[in-house]
Amino acid sequence: MTAPAREEAKPARIAYTRPSITELEVAYATDAARNGWGPACYDYIIRLERDFAAHLGSAHAVATSSCTGAMQLGLAALGIGLGDEVILADTNWIATAAPILHLGAKPVMVDILPDTWCIDPERAEAAITARTKAIIATHIYGSVCDMDRLLEIGRRHGIAIIEDAAEAIGSTWRGRPVGSLGAFGTFSFHGTKTMTTGEGGMFVTSDRALFEKVNVLANHGRDPKEPRQFFPSITGYKFKMANVSAAIGCAQVERIDELIAGKRTIMARYRALLGDLNGVALNVEPAGTTNGYWMPTAVFDPGLGVTRERLIEAFEDANIDARVFFWPLSSLPMFTPQPENRNAHDIPSRAINLPSYHDMSEVEQARVAGVIRALVRG
Repeated sequence: MTAPAREEAKPARIAYTRPSITELEVAYATDAARNGWGPACYDYIIRLERDFAAHLGSAHAVATSSCTGAMQLGLAALGIGLGDEVILADTNWIATAAPILHLGAKPVMVDILPDTWCIDPERAEAAITARTKAIIATHIYGSVCDMDRLLEIGRRHGIAIIEDAAEAIGSTWRGRPVGSLGAFGTFSFHGTKTMTTGEGGMFVTSDRALFEKVNVLANHGRDPKEPRQFFPSITGYKFKMANVSAAIGCAQVERIDELIAGKRTIMARYRALLGDLNGVALNVEPAGTTNGYWMPTAVFDPGLGVTRERLIEAFEDANIDARVFFWPLSSLPMFTPQPENRNAHDIPSRAINLPSYHDMSEVEQARVAGVIRALVRG
């Protein structure tokens, strides 16, 4: 009797991302859990705000429970509310649009540029009306928006330019860290990001008055200058970060140059592995910018016939996690379809985010590249 054929063992699963955690993070989190209570309950939060602001060269920072919360606080502090309009790229995660809606304002979605995948300044300016209060510049996947053009538009029309730098730790525009150039910037420290606190975010600004408003709004409307205990001056939010989370963040800020360099090394390897393929575009780094390369991404030329669905299937067959390129916001059921935003609707149908965690090996990256090369060969 013939023995049954053995199933060939699959190679180990490759995750699309995970954080870089060392004994330093464990030690700080342990200290916060043991000692960070009572009078010490804000110690790591204050330290994280100070150190992250210093890293960016911004005057002020407020640690928050999420980047979404940081965005809502900043918009609220600018006075954005019912009837106002905020322009943003159609290519975005819902977290950028949701705070606009929660405040009663209207998100106005415009198309993206085909190379950086960031907001098209020309389309943004064309969408300005008498109700426009701000433009959000989302530095998608670490790519950098054209900040010179956007800031000039903002000055000319008297509207705020806001930076959604959730995915752009390590990215710079003309030598300045993104998130530090607009009226305010927001960052994400989700477990998938270059730097993490598990869940969490940061609001940053060099505008003292805006910072003071956000600082009050973030903690139930309690003003630090109010002498009466538990006496809020306005109705605020509860968007403060936990001290234990901030402790992890403090360790990550100490390692931030290493974390940024790690992401750039991973991207350099992908370029070496895939740069010779015709019809496959990777994240760009225009002159005058540094791309933090949070999420390496491959976009396939339409002529290759490589679709999002084929990509998902091929990576799953290879036991590799891969993320789809963000669906355009205007394709989601809560928004009005805007197929005229052609790049935002077309690019996701033939693109994929590539795995990029910090301790990813060259062998694992070669496995990822092998899937892409096989698809191009057909």
